[in-house]
Amino acid sequence: MDKNTVTGLILIVAVLIGWSYLFNQPQQPADGQQAPQEQAAKPAEAQQSQKPAAQALAAADTSGLFAAAIATKGKDVTLENKRLRVTVSTLGGAVSRVELKDYKSYADFSAGKQKALVLYDNKDARSEFVYEFKQQNLNTSQYAFSLVARTDTSLTLALSDSAGRRIVHTYTLPADGYLMRLDIQADGLQNDFSAKAGSIRFNWADRVRQQEKGFYFENMYSTLTYKSVEDGTEKLNEQGDDDEQVTGAVDWIAFKNQYFSSLVIAAEPMHDVRVASKQEEEGSGYLKHYAAEASLALDPAGKRPTSLQYYFGPNKYLDLKDLNGQTIGGKDQDLQELVYLGWPLFKWINRFFTVYVFDWLTRLNLHMGLVLLIITLLIRAIVYPTTRKSYLSSAKMRVLKPKIDELNKQYPGQENAMKRQQEMMTLYSQYGVSPMGGCLPMLIQMPIWIAMFNFVPNAIELRQQSFLWADDLSTYDSLLSWSSDLPLIGNHLSLFCLLFCATNLIYSYMTMRQQRDTMSGEQAQQMKMMQWMMFLMPVFFFFMFNKYSAGLNYYYFISLLAGALSMWWLRRTTDDKKLLERLEANYRANKANPAKRPSGLAARFAALQEQQEELRRKQERFKKK
Repeated sequence: MDKNTVTGLILIVAVLIGWSYLFNQPQQPADGQQAPQEQAAKPAEAQQSQKPAAQALAAADTSGLFAAAIATKGKDVTLENKRLRVTVSTLGGAVSRVELKDYKSYADFSAGKQKALVLYDNKDARSEFVYEFKQQNLNTSQYAFSLVARTDTSLTLALSDSAGRRIVHTYTLPADGYLMRLDIQADGLQNDFSAKAGSIRFNWADRVRQQEKGFYFENMYSTLTYKSVEDGTEKLNEQGDDDEQVTGAVDWIAFKNQYFSSLVIAAEPMHDVRVASKQEEEGSGYLKHYAAEASLALDPAGKRPTSLQYYFGPNKYLDLKDLNGQTIGGKDQDLQELVYLGWPLFKWINRFFTVYVFDWLTRLNLHMGLVLLIITLLIRAIVYPTTRKSYLSSAKMRVLKPKIDELNKQYPGQENAMKRQQEMMTLYSQYGVSPMGGCLPMLIQMPIWIAMFNFVPNAIELRQQSFLWADDLSTYDSLLSWSSDLPLIGNHLSLFCLLFCATNLIYSYMTMRQQRDTMSGEQAQQMKMMQWMMFLMPVFFFFMFNKYSAGLNYYYFISLLAGALSMWWLRRTTDDKKLLERLEANYRANKANPAKRPSGLAARFAALQEQQEELRRKQERFKKK
């Protein structure tokens, strides 16, 4: 390993540490700029909740259409099935509260309270429709709808006047599941719409509550997400404030936190969409303030309704994938993309392996700690053949080290570096050794490590599942905790993180020792320079992962422990004497075959040496002239 490599590795570590520090810092608006929705008016129910900038469109002339229905209060009507309890207010005819019966917030879970998780509440949220009529813009949030019909799972509300003109909202909730349909229909209003009216303006906002134990980790995986008709799923920045005027049509918009989403799907694509996300402060009890504005298709004649579908529920990959056949619009909505599984390579590992194995083990009603253990051991078993091949490659180089030492003595100095390297590659080739064989397991294991880094934080099955000293595998475990945050560490010390880092230190030491036994000369000296960097990485990981979930740290701890045990076992069961005998047999067989030529790296070095030798001869001939 040369000085350039060492310098490069130092720079990589510096970049990682700098990235980790910056990633923890909330982004602030630039000087002179206002954060998204900063100038918007605040609803009466919650001074903290902000309305989007397009609220100016919703200013209503209260002396006109439906003036008799103008109100400031309404009545709540509840729809309910096995999974959901949805409250709809007659004021505005909109959803005002959603409770998920099968889930609890971490605060209620830790306190032992049997309360349904409140995902959406009009104290922090707002949903309204704006109609553009000839004389005024009508904002439904200012009007009281009347109750027309109701069952446990369906509700019809109407905003009407004495002339029989109506705006009808019909909600339908199935007996099971998390989807709810809303049909909006104008009746007798075709002559009242403005000449250019062909859409309803939909304004939606929510100040998303913190549902989990740790703000940092939950906030990292919470973001406003939408599906563009042309470009697929997109999301706003998870860190700091962000807003976007979307180009093109949109199928759905989701207000997503780590494990749950409030989502609106349109039967016909939405247009003129603007979305915004504003970061909330840690300790406020909230993660982000989301806002969205969109134009929905409208039939002024009232012959066909404007249809929406709401999803209020968990971000569970396979369940969301199954819902694609139940959504309106007649196409695959890719709802499973709400669960982020990583970049393409890592996503494919998770999508076609991890998700299904995890789901299968979960259906066996195994404890989540055991599920993670089995997945870890299964992955280790899959990569074991390459791990063994890597170790044997290093072991072969270790038993040949005396011969490499002789080459270093025979070709000393920097001026003989190329020749020395060529002879070394030739020797490895003659003995049947591949110096690059040790790299293969790392190339295979790193994508799996990164894939699990993306999968575990999104596995809702780990939520509020205790294991050993951790009360919830989806968030950090606290060996020690204190009141105020310390730089980089926070307000706690995670035992699973400490175990992961300690095991990483042991694994790094074993790896370095294995590599050191194969090196000689300059390589051995450079390896000594690298040791402190290898020991620095676990320290960096501690500051990075102390706020991460116990489940993720537990997985890495078990994975590294299994790797260290595998390396120990291979070292214990490898007979260096017999291995050297086999290599000597390879050497004799190759020597007895004059037609056999070096291949791979040896052949490349030989060709390079010949090129350099030819270049040297040309230079000498040029000097003689």
